[in-house]
Order: sequence, then structure tokens, then C-alpha cells
Amino acid sequence: MLDRKTIDQLAADLHASEKSRVQLEHFSRRFPGMTIEDGYAVSRAWMALKSAEGRQVIGHKIGLTSRAMQQSSQIDEPDYGTLLDDMLFQPGDIPTNRFIAPRVEVELAFVLKHRLEGDKVTVDEVLEATEYVTPAIEIIDARIEQFDRHSKAPRKVQDTISDNAANAGIVLGGLRVHPREVDLPWCGAILRQNGTVEETGLAAGVQGDPAIGVAWLARKLAPWGECLQAGEIVLAGSFTRPVPARQGDAFDADYGKLGRFQFRFT
Repeated sequence: MLDRKTIDQLAADLHASEKSRVQLEHFSRRFPGMTIEDGYAVSRAWMALKSAEGRQVIGHKIGLTSRAMQQSSQIDEPDYGTLLDDMLFQPGDIPTNRFIAPRVEVELAFVLKHRLEGDKVTVDEVLEATEYVTPAIEIIDARIEQFDRHSKAPRKVQDTISDNAANAGIVLGGLRVHPREVDLPWCGAILRQNGTVEETGLAAGVQGDPAIGVAWLARKLAPWGECLQAGEIVLAGSFTRPVPARQGDAFDADYGKLGRFQFRFT
């Protein structure tokens, strides 16, 4: 386990990297014994720095939800990060200079009306605690370089978790529906980039049902003395591959009956 001084320094490094838009080398390379728990400790320390600057927590994101992504990261469960108020964007213009290497993912967001707490939270409890589900785009980014500049090896899950599970932004759009009014696994989307279909997918790609991940997250937060609060947004996980975005790129997210919205990186 990393000591407190190292955790705080790595959090400060991430904070500086986000502001300078200069990526960091892999933490896991610098500290070969780094654990997943260390990664979450670094992420929490970074979010504490942001809170000290006035940022407010608005929810959480779940990542690495597909079996393929878990296998490539050599883990057997998802990861998670924190959503802050300055990460929330409306459909329309997205400032590219907020990011280092932005990529776009297609997801569903759960917005809660009741608290979800404890290590035995079920899918049924998630559905009852959810005010509505709505289409969402997650903008992921890499304050820690994706591939090591020396060996070209991909970053490890400890790096991704430290980096707030790669979260950088969220765009909400489309309709708001109660989760029991739709067949969640069959919710799908088409993502167009500059008029070309880049990705399609079904929410079943998220562990079979996106509500499963929300229940998992509530249980994972319990040992830290944390919970999912009423009013929070939970990004349930991507059901498409991440699509790189550059300045000038225009995206169209079409969720069929759940609505459609556009955004552009300016």
C-alpha cells in the first residue's frame, strides 16, 4: 500500500496535469506494488483537492463494464469514479481545451430520487430509487498517458482508477423515462461522428443490464462509508467503444425512442 504522502503527491500531480494538459507517466510503473485500493485512494485525494476549490459532487460513473474491457485490464469487475459539477455539459458546444485526449462513449444515466446505501443493494432497489433514466454521453480523458512513452505498454487498471476512472465530462440529452417503463437491456443507440456512423450498441453490453452496475456501485461504496445520494447522476457504463474526438468534430447521439441530441467540440 502507498503511504499517505505518496497518495497526496500523486493526487497533486493529476491535478496539475489536468490544468496544464500535459500527461503523466504511469503510476504503476513508478510504483510496481501499487494496488487497486491505492488507485481509489489517489482518486479520492484528487477529488478532495477539487472539492477544496469549490467543486461539488453530482454523481458517479461506472467503467470497464464490458467483459472484453475487464479481460484486457485483467480484472473481474468494473471500476468507478466521481462526477463533479463542472463536468456536466448540455448538448451543443463542448470546449476542446478542457481536455487532453477526449474520447466519447455512449451510456445511460440513472438519476436517483432516494439514497442507495449498504452492501446488499439489489437491482430492484435501484429501480425503485431511480427517478428517471436518460441518454448520456461520457467524455473520457487521460491525465495519465494511455501508452507508456518508453515501453508503449498500456496503462494498468491502477492508473485508470487513480485518474478518476478516466472521467472528464458528461452530456445529458433525450427523454427522461422511469426505468420500469423501458426494457433497459434493449435500449440502444447510434453514434455518428461528422455524419458517419462510428458506433452502435445495446445497453445489454453493460453486464447484461445497466441497473446491475448501479447496484454494484452502491455495494462497493459501502466499505468506504459512502453511498449514492438522492439527486445524484450515475453513469451506468458504456455500451460502445470510445471514439476519439478532435476540435471541430460534430457528434449525433441517436437513442431511438429515448431521443436524439447533438454536440460539437469547439
